Amino acid sequence: MHSSEPSNSLGLPGRAEDHRVVVAMSGGVDSSVVAGLLAREGFNVVGMTLQLYDHGAATAKKGACCAGSDIHDARVVAERLGIAHYVLDYESRFQEGVIAAFADAYARGETPVPCIACNQTVKFTDLLSAARTLGASALATGHYVASRVERGRRRLFRPHDAQRDQSYFLFATTAEQLDYVRFPLGDLPKDRVRELAAEMGLVVADKPDSQDICFVPDGRYSNIVAAMRPDATEEGPIRHVDGRVLGRHAGVIGYTVGQRRGLNIAVGEPLFVVRIDAETNELIVGPREALRTRRIILRDTNWLGDPLEIGDETSIYARVRSTRPPAPGLVRRTADGLEVELDEGEEGVAPGQACVLYASNAPRAEILGGGFIQRTTANMAPRLVDA
Repeated sequence: MHSSEPSNSLGLPGRAEDHRVVVAMSGGVDSSVVAGLLAREGFNVVGMTLQLYDHGAATAKKGACCAGSDIHDARVVAERLGIAHYVLDYESRFQEGVIAAFADAYARGETPVPCIACNQTVKFTDLLSAARTLGASALATGHYVASRVERGRRRLFRPHDAQRDQSYFLFATTAEQLDYVRFPLGDLPKDRVRELAAEMGLVVADKPDSQDICFVPDGRYSNIVAAMRPDATEEGPIRHVDGRVLGRHAGVIGYTVGQRRGLNIAVGEPLFVVRIDAETNELIVGPREALRTRRIILRDTNWLGDPLEIGDETSIYARVRSTRPPAPGLVRRTADGLEVELDEGEEGVAPGQACVLYASNAPRAEILGGGFIQRTTANMAPRLVDA
């Protein structure tokens, strides 16, 4: 009889040979190395690749993910590793849960993050369900984030390689999902991952990382939104925060909070998009200081930290964009969700973006959860009327 104590890298009871593990294989170097490491350890690895869309330019585009060439690469890697490999057609689910939601958000004047929606819907809901159906003990991915059991349950942490940190895109992973999903690259630097791929003889060892929104092959997201939500391309007024109408905009989908270029107005001072009012089809602009906000109201929240009851508050570090460092502040539990108060404030905080909360600003900090930005103090400020 095998011991129930973990004796493998995934922290599963017993030996690696006792477990089937599904690896989400995107066709990139990271997930390919995960499959190779787990197969080498002795797990019964099953690779699964998602077909999420199929439109000409994207299937051949370099630098995207889940494209036709990536499916081919994942299949070649699986053959090299001697593991089973399946391609799952989730096009309709991806269209509904990610692409349509992306277009709707822009039409509402928000700035969505489709990679988070993809993790929430397709990867950690549908793919996870498929892995369970196969009798797998875990689903493993190539994300650069770490998880481990502390204080009685599995928790999420920033990875070893801070330059590759993907925790911003994974804050919505629920506690139940964390118990099942594993992130084997959390303790590895990217350079070592590429070395491992070369050692394994994988064709993707030097493959460039994906950087674009996968379903926007030409980088022009407004074309996608305009085709799906044509009403969002209607012209409207550009209004200063003091009430003056300064010009006309070409449709709210072409702008985001914090934007300065492309406004085509000249008033003798730099102006930035402060708010997008999709209901009135107005673009509100103002000076840089009008962008700074301290109070952020979150919707669709996910809390992974220790229990936080209504009225409770705790110190956190908040990240309002994936490219920004976490900033100090407080989070407060309300009847409606979470409120964040930033010590110094942030500029260009846009509705629809994620606000991810960390226990500290340390390199390997715990991710406490977060939510999507519903509104901020700047967005809630009353707008002045025309003089």
